[in-house]
Amino acid sequence: MKKRYWLGLLLSFIGIVFLAACSQTQSDQSSAQSSTSTSSSSKEETVSGASEKVYTDPSELKDSYDVIVVGSGGAGMAAAISAKDAGADVVILEKMPVIGGNTAKSSAGMNASQTKFQEAEGIADSNDKFYEETLKGGGGTNDPELLRYLVDNSAAAIDWLDGLGITLSNITTTGGMSEKRTHRPADGSAVGGYLVNGLYYNLVEREVPIFVNAEVTDLQEEAGSVTGVEVEIAGESKTITAKSVVLATGGFGADLDMVAKLNPALEGYVTTNQEGSTGDGIALAEDKGAATVDMEQIQIHPTVEQETSYLITEAVRGEGAILVNAKGERFVNELETRDKVSAAINSLDPNYAYVIFDDALKDRVKAIAQYESKGLVKTAATVEELAKEIDLPATTLQATLDSWNQAVTDKNDPAFGRSSGMDHALNTGAYHAIKVAPGVHHTMGGVKINTNTQVLKADGQAIPGLYAAGEVTGGVHGKNRIGGNAVADIIVFGRQAGEQAATFAK
Repeated sequence: MKKRYWLGLLLSFIGIVFLAACSQTQSDQSSAQSSTSTSSSSKEETVSGASEKVYTDPSELKDSYDVIVVGSGGAGMAAAISAKDAGADVVILEKMPVIGGNTAKSSAGMNASQTKFQEAEGIADSNDKFYEETLKGGGGTNDPELLRYLVDNSAAAIDWLDGLGITLSNITTTGGMSEKRTHRPADGSAVGGYLVNGLYYNLVEREVPIFVNAEVTDLQEEAGSVTGVEVEIAGESKTITAKSVVLATGGFGADLDMVAKLNPALEGYVTTNQEGSTGDGIALAEDKGAATVDMEQIQIHPTVEQETSYLITEAVRGEGAILVNAKGERFVNELETRDKVSAAINSLDPNYAYVIFDDALKDRVKAIAQYESKGLVKTAATVEELAKEIDLPATTLQATLDSWNQAVTDKNDPAFGRSSGMDHALNTGAYHAIKVAPGVHHTMGGVKINTNTQVLKADGQAIPGLYAAGEVTGGVHGKNRIGGNAVADIIVFGRQAGEQAATFAK
């Protein structure tokens, strides 16, 4: 118990700072893992040092393992821990110079229903409500079996993380959800860095080898079963055999050519994805006959700072922020689903918006400190001064805030019917604004799997020895992913993939 307590405290501290390090360029990331990094008064360098990881030397790569996990985001790390705990000899192969993938950039939290943390707060949620709201958010096109598995195993996944010392006890809401079910670290900080750090330390504790700069270029196959991988590492190409392989390589949101080819309407958009999200795992699986689903379903996130491609977490709106147009007026229910809010911003002329919030909200969403450190936040002591700072009509912006604060008091939003994220008025100066517009964020499509995370062919038959979890897969989210469901996806199905791969390997 003491060990878990101190691990929780450590993760609470380093999880806050890790997110900034993971948003650096690849060259920054490469230097972050160097043991020769020097200290500096620069906050960015301090953050990089605090999040430094130690990886396994390439010379230690063996010729054979029970389970090979390809990719080191949340799904890959959860799979490796699960497989190791099931008794398998496991290895992680990551093509980038650092671990974390898109998980490290995750902000809002992890959706789960009927959890012990909801119960402690008196939140009367249900798995059925979580299912129905996610199905509605996905346009009714979600794979019903995968979605049911996600929902019904979400509370157990929260408990599993808590047992690893990764406690997500602070609960907020995201667009399309009627209940508070988005679980965050206790201090309200971004979930990504905290989760990556927690999973990493659990891998270290279990002595699971993690090889970075290790790009898997092919899957080995024998008699129709996947039996290992071909990997480029340390300037060499090696064949590593395994009894099963888990693909956890993420989506393809960083390959903007592929995005535009599949969905021409997204030509010219910025992307929030880390540069390694290029669809490699999908291509590897397709080469072995895997079916894909929903490949054209690519989500744009409504609140992305366009100069830096930095995502402004939905938790800001979930805690009560509003969106205003260039006239200083609200124009949408800020907690509609991402596709609808994005469409509303795209219909504006000019097509951008401002996220407006106050000091009290800033204290509730710790990720805002990162936005400030990057110079993304405009701040002023009064609403009038903020309006001048961002060139909006002061009288209109003040009237908009007055109207919103009255709606919060009345628990009724006559303008747009918003019914969640209305616990706090925006009346505690200073006041803040971030300029945003939509950006490519999540690829809902990928390889087809079943609830055992087996990769399927077009005829529905499983490819023996091949499993997949996370954004590399398709079907769970349908046409539109609900905020907070990506982390649920990677943990729920990552755990399942590791356990199933280990069972197959026995």
